[in-house]
Amino acid sequence: MSHEARYWTKQSDGRIRCDLCPRYCVLNDGQRGFCFVRQREGDGMVLTTYGRSSGFCVDPIEKKPLNHFLPGTPVLSFGTAGCNLGCMYCQNWDISKSKEADRAADVASPEAIADAAVEAGCPSVAFTYNDPVIFIEYAVDVARACRDRGVKTVAVTAGYICDEPRRELFSVMDAANVDLKAFSDEFYRDVTKGRLDPVKETLVYLRHETDVWLEVTTLLIPGLNDSDAEIAESCAWMVDALGDDVPLHFTAFHPDWRMQDRPRTPTETLSRARLIAKEQGLLHVYTGNVHDAEGDTTSCAACGSSLIVRDWYVLEQYRVTAEGECPDCAATVAGVFDERPGTWGSRRQRVSIGP
Repeated sequence: MSHEARYWTKQSDGRIRCDLCPRYCVLNDGQRGFCFVRQREGDGMVLTTYGRSSGFCVDPIEKKPLNHFLPGTPVLSFGTAGCNLGCMYCQNWDISKSKEADRAADVASPEAIADAAVEAGCPSVAFTYNDPVIFIEYAVDVARACRDRGVKTVAVTAGYICDEPRRELFSVMDAANVDLKAFSDEFYRDVTKGRLDPVKETLVYLRHETDVWLEVTTLLIPGLNDSDAEIAESCAWMVDALGDDVPLHFTAFHPDWRMQDRPRTPTETLSRARLIAKEQGLLHVYTGNVHDAEGDTTSCAACGSSLIVRDWYVLEQYRVTAEGECPDCAATVAGVFDERPGTWGSRRQRVSIGP
């Protein structure tokens, strides 16, 4: 369904410019932006997917991935359709690249989503599968409804957003995982059809101007963004600009969408990247999309004790105290922790939500 959209300006030539993301699409009447879901309608703009989803699932929070935010708990997850980046390797391409209305066929009001999270025993709701930036009006309304019911919200995003909407979106979020897709302008330009600087701006804003819990993910693609030099440069920037305690996830690529010519990322590449990140000073570095016990374990940054041991998304050991500290040395563990960990495990459960 259509809903009045914010963040646009009227141009002198009669067109309107979308000011939501740095793409700044300029539209005549009836035209849609690059994301496909924001459309000019008369002298204004509408979000065509408000209240519509590509489906609802309960996932483990670690799948977002978030390893320092309510570990072991279930999160009600959903997305809509479309995307404001054009990643050639998109691993949710059937949703994010969709130009079909039926890809967002499930209808649910913000209040219904918040109620469903409570009924399912989910302490949080995640905007994921595609980027909540492009459905900001819907995401913000859902987040507000969740807050009214004591449910936290999580943005899984590429961080490709302008300053004013960035402030609105993250003012109602409790956690975010931001994709830092590479650390070169060439990669962003050629592979994602975007730019690197706006993503860095989002990361710095989240870290220094909000209380949103932040984690970062980089999908390593063989031959494109997995060189030792680029990984070291990216991690050094993170330490300097964000701090050493922001968790970083290196995840494995598999051939998809329009990038079928690249091999899967070897586990050894992820392990090497993790070592480089630690050498650059990052304290919490993980590997994903592979089975790697060491790369799944959360350790105390002060004394090195294993605090959370995972087998994929199952917590096999949990030693963070109720105060969020290491039991061996009393050092504070960066993150958001409850008194007890969740026990959701690796399950994925489809949920139906009415209007």
